[in-house]
Amino acid sequence: MGDRTITYSPAFTLVPTYECFNRCTYCNFRQDLGTSGWLSLEAAAKQLAALDPQQVREILILSGEVAPSSPQRSQWLEHLYNLAVLALDQGFLPHTNAGPLSRAEMAYLKQVNVSMGLMLEQLTPKLLQSVHRHAPSKDPQLRLRQLQQAGELGIPFTTGLLLGIGEAPQDWLETLTVIAECHGRWGHIQEVILQPHSPGQQQEEPLPPFDLRQLPKVVQWARSLLPEDITIQIPANLVTNPEVLRACLEAGARDLGGIVPLDHVNPDYPHTDVAVLREQLRAWGWELVPRLPVYPQFVDWLLPFLKAKVNGLSV
Repeated sequence: MGDRTITYSPAFTLVPTYECFNRCTYCNFRQDLGTSGWLSLEAAAKQLAALDPQQVREILILSGEVAPSSPQRSQWLEHLYNLAVLALDQGFLPHTNAGPLSRAEMAYLKQVNVSMGLMLEQLTPKLLQSVHRHAPSKDPQLRLRQLQQAGELGIPFTTGLLLGIGEAPQDWLETLTVIAECHGRWGHIQEVILQPHSPGQQQEEPLPPFDLRQLPKVVQWARSLLPEDITIQIPANLVTNPEVLRACLEAGARDLGGIVPLDHVNPDYPHTDVAVLREQLRAWGWELVPRLPVYPQFVDWLLPFLKAKVNGLSV
């Protein structure tokens, strides 16, 4: 890819369940346990059948979390696996993000995913006393262990920072440094997302939005701290100010993430039409092109049948 290329993933999200045992005070995704149930395989199949495999490549399996001690944990994990199989069978490439998993759980899902992900958010433990005080799986060391396990298991991985949830700029630097060190050991991180907190209507506590004027500087810091083979991603639907978007690209961001019909994490922030976005970037001298959920340098890491699925697709 040339120096003036920006990528995005044409994607669709399957949500196995919105129910989550965590209660992050800024969350616009979760629902209380026992209120929404699970997405059936039949309903998921109908959603996938309505998609055009020539237009959509990635199926993001994005789930609320079942507690590790819950008797439903193994059933939930099997459901994640079966949804990924369903996506593969219908010609798509699954990428699962379902919170911290054990090493055995990650190895199980590796069999049917071309990549996986988990946001580190921030490594500072002080957030456990504020926005994460009711969120056991937001323990920074628990999430870092997921990153390390992904490296040990050879899973192409996406992680990132959530900006503006009570951390300080020094925390950004520390989190980025740890990601760089982790990648330096295993070389498995595809991309790092810099996601600005964007308030929504469902969140429990009012939290101001991240000041987007700071985002180009964060991108610049990330580009200076992370290895060159890690792509920096900013979400296109959360960075719609043209001046900020352009400054982020000039600072080193090279991916706009999954462009989906609905961002379930930020439902109040719809995506701009891809054609409009492409013309906007072209006017600035950038070319917007689609990509797969597994980056080319990681395809050989995949199990043979997954590798064959990827090689049978184009973008």
